[in-house]
Amino acid sequence: MAAQKINEALEHIAKAEKYLKTGFLKWKPDYDSAATEYGKAAVAFKNAKQFDQAREACLREAEAHENNKAAYEQAGMMLKEMQRLPEAVQLIEKASMMYLENGTPDTAAIALERAGKLIENVSPEKAVQLYQQAASVFENEERLRQALEMLGKASRLLVRGRRLDEAALSLQKEKSIYKEIENYPTCYKKTIAQVLVHLHRNDYVAAERCVRESYSIPGFNGSEDCAALEQLLEGYDQQDQDQVSEVCNSPLFKYMDNDYAKLGLTLVVPGGGIKKKSPNAAQDKARGPAAVGSHGDEEEDEYSGGLC
Repeated sequence: MAAQKINEALEHIAKAEKYLKTGFLKWKPDYDSAATEYGKAAVAFKNAKQFDQAREACLREAEAHENNKAAYEQAGMMLKEMQRLPEAVQLIEKASMMYLENGTPDTAAIALERAGKLIENVSPEKAVQLYQQAASVFENEERLRQALEMLGKASRLLVRGRRLDEAALSLQKEKSIYKEIENYPTCYKKTIAQVLVHLHRNDYVAAERCVRESYSIPGFNGSEDCAALEQLLEGYDQQDQDQVSEVCNSPLFKYMDNDYAKLGLTLVVPGGGIKKKSPNAAQDKARGPAAVGSHGDEEEDEYSGGLC
């Protein structure tokens, strides 16, 4: 079966090359017909699991039929089958640029998203870039929900990679768009994510400002999200690890996207999480109950004989 498909593909290649030849009675190559034959050869090679040859056929199809965007993308998918992911992404990006130049931005954004998925486990940094590019294309086309989906993927990857400064900016972008489309409850959740990111950046001021600015979002003030964040910031400011852990282990935090839930579960207050106590209380605890009692007896004995 494979051998039959390979022979079929080679026949299409031979036909394509014949269409490209010129002669005494044929002055111009027949690029369209050659591209068609190369496309058929690519399919046959793919069915025979000859992905390298299939990729080459796709590239020849793209070259024969100038600006054949789909052929570049198909060549990229052949490289994916061969686990040559960086090269695959490069070709899909090229196809995306051609889609944009030819007035099909939605297809361009979908291609960028596809490339991001391919490379996410190998190069998260590249995936973030691709998702952000796709979000920008969708946003320009006023397809805000699709833009938010791409931004969300980018934000989570940034958090996962501990690129927290960039994650904070990405989350702010998300929240601004959610506010624009009046999806206020999701704005509250993004505020929680922002605060966790800022606290992991050891930037309490930014976290507090984030909550303060969110009071302008309808319904935030008085919501359980707001109350939980105020309690979290109070505990963090007072270095009360118990209070911080209690908030971060609540269902409101634990059932967020996994990357943000992990931020909550690993949040440690400054100073190692030792609860602040008064100096006297600390001394009494060190001495123990007997010492406290004897200290009281000493005071009583001092005045037992009166003032004279």
